[in-house]
Amino acid sequence: MSDEIVLSVENLMMHFGGIKALSDVSLQVRRNSIFALIGPNGAGKTTVFNCLTGFYKATGGRIELNARGKKTNVIQLLGEQFRATDFASPKRFGSRLYYKMFGGTHLVNRAGLARTFQNIRLFKEMSVVENLLVAQHMWVNRNMLAGILNTKAYRKAEEDAMNTAFYWLEVVDLVDCANRLAGELSYGQQRRLEIARAMCTRPQVICLDEPAAGLNPQETEALSGMIRHLRDDHDMTIVLIEHDMGMVMGISDDIVVLDHGNVIARGKPEQIRNDPKVIAAYLGADEEELV
Repeated sequence: MSDEIVLSVENLMMHFGGIKALSDVSLQVRRNSIFALIGPNGAGKTTVFNCLTGFYKATGGRIELNARGKKTNVIQLLGEQFRATDFASPKRFGSRLYYKMFGGTHLVNRAGLARTFQNIRLFKEMSVVENLLVAQHMWVNRNMLAGILNTKAYRKAEEDAMNTAFYWLEVVDLVDCANRLAGELSYGQQRRLEIARAMCTRPQVICLDEPAAGLNPQETEALSGMIRHLRDDHDMTIVLIEHDMGMVMGISDDIVVLDHGNVIARGKPEQIRNDPKVIAAYLGADEEELV
């Protein structure tokens, strides 16, 4: 883990009419770390993810991503870095496809960030390997003429895409399922496939939205090991939303706690575990009663 800040969020605000989903949220994520964003239901965690990926255009604040070694202002005040059409209604086919899979703008992925969802977004009528191939469309040779002529460069790009797909299938232990329909997989397998698909977009930061939701204890333990593997062996930075506190406390390097759109605590797992404000937020008790 590095002390370099790969993702910086400053004074992030997200308002839906008169409802303030996020109020002045700031956080910093270190490169090659596992960073957890936790809080009770409705705290604003997924809203942060939606702002990070361009699914929402933030009302105010700044998000700076340094994933590929060059600082990229993903969202500046009022989202002025990207045009509105880059968010809600992408016009290019590739942009629309990325939006369908990952719920955000492909420009964020180009900058080095990908995500998964609490509600799985696989193409369930496509095979497992096809799900991983389609995720790479932004990176492989997309020249139609090259495809028609079956040029050497096109064949090489197709071979590389297939090799990448099977590499990540091996990482998530799904090689034996490569030719099965994604919709035929078990829930836990679909979770792993969604992570593999996100990894095929070549991110350096991956945001996982409740990846352990619906998993049994054995599957959760395996998932924890996989996330550590991504950090330790693939130099990935992981930003995690998760309600399984055992998992969060067991794998996280840094934790930020949200409640009603505000940051109420930040620190190491041992600090968060004993923080009175965090205990009050989760138990619904007054902070004074828990001190």
